[in-house]
Amino acid sequence: MNRKDEGDKNIFEGGFLGLDNIGIFDRSHGLPGSGTLQQADGTCWMGMYALNMLEMAMIIAEDDPSYEDVCTKFFEHFVYIAESLNEFGVDKNGLWDEDDGLFYDQLTLPDGQSFKIKVKSLVGLTALFATSYIPRRCLNILPNFKRGVEWFRAYRGKNCNYLAIEELREENDVLLPIVHISRFKRMLQLMLDENEFLSPSGIRSVSRYHQKERYCLTIDGEEYGLAYEPGESTTGMFGGNSNWRGPVWMPMNYLLIDSLYKYYGYYGNSFLVECPTGFGNMMNLKEVAEELSKRLISIFQKDSQGRRKVHGNADIYARDPYFKDLLLFYEYFDGDNGRGVGASHQTGWTGLVVDLIARISH
Repeated sequence: MNRKDEGDKNIFEGGFLGLDNIGIFDRSHGLPGSGTLQQADGTCWMGMYALNMLEMAMIIAEDDPSYEDVCTKFFEHFVYIAESLNEFGVDKNGLWDEDDGLFYDQLTLPDGQSFKIKVKSLVGLTALFATSYIPRRCLNILPNFKRGVEWFRAYRGKNCNYLAIEELREENDVLLPIVHISRFKRMLQLMLDENEFLSPSGIRSVSRYHQKERYCLTIDGEEYGLAYEPGESTTGMFGGNSNWRGPVWMPMNYLLIDSLYKYYGYYGNSFLVECPTGFGNMMNLKEVAEELSKRLISIFQKDSQGRRKVHGNADIYARDPYFKDLLLFYEYFDGDNGRGVGASHQTGWTGLVVDLIARISH
């Protein structure tokens, strides 16, 4: 908190708090023009962290009432982070870009000049991760926490401050999204566009838009840029062994899907969205989550020729009787064809596909 939010604005910056080489420069070292980077992803990670701590505190508080104060603390902390993400700065738009419908990092130079780093990437989509809810049952059995939530919301409403809760309905759980519902709809339109983020194998880490439209920013005469790279990284940043600039990453997709299920639990069939964008096929958010899950699962499924996307063009895995049923859990996957890239033994996060199979099987 003290080291990554030096301005005490609930906007976080620096190092590996966000993603690594998804950006146009190395965020762990000195930035161009001695600037400060207000990170959309770093801020959203901290919002998600506050919600995770709130979830744990609510469970503990059922046995130890002293933790009700901890619940209130992390609830309030989340609201402050949500406010900063959405309303930071003179334009009161925070790190949100109304034209593109996405959150972006912002580089601020010592002279006050600011630049939005307008790369369509997971940096902006991480806002969807910071989503949770307060079970109505918890509010009913944690009276001090309930009073704290009601007072805090009423106080902020009276003073026209940002509210991270749409409404408090007596019979329902309380949804805590870091993104306002109107912005959530805009983000889904972009995320579910097959010309942008949506691939046959899941959500890309950088939009395919940047395949033709390479992003460039010039600061002090030096050019910084980024293009869509579906497979292996072409930059030496971080040793060239990690690529967030286009491929599909299972853990990030898993978090997106998990959030969609949470949204569905609140809105049910009252919230529908086009999936894929532009095709006129309306789905509820559970159906969208299942569609994304199926695309991720398809990476490992055999086609009519006995080939799996994960193995690319390697014939040995399609034809050899000793290899054809062996599955490799790659680090990430090509954003165009689903081919496995990077380390081939990342069961720690690519193994999450098993949980996706279990969810849609029920």
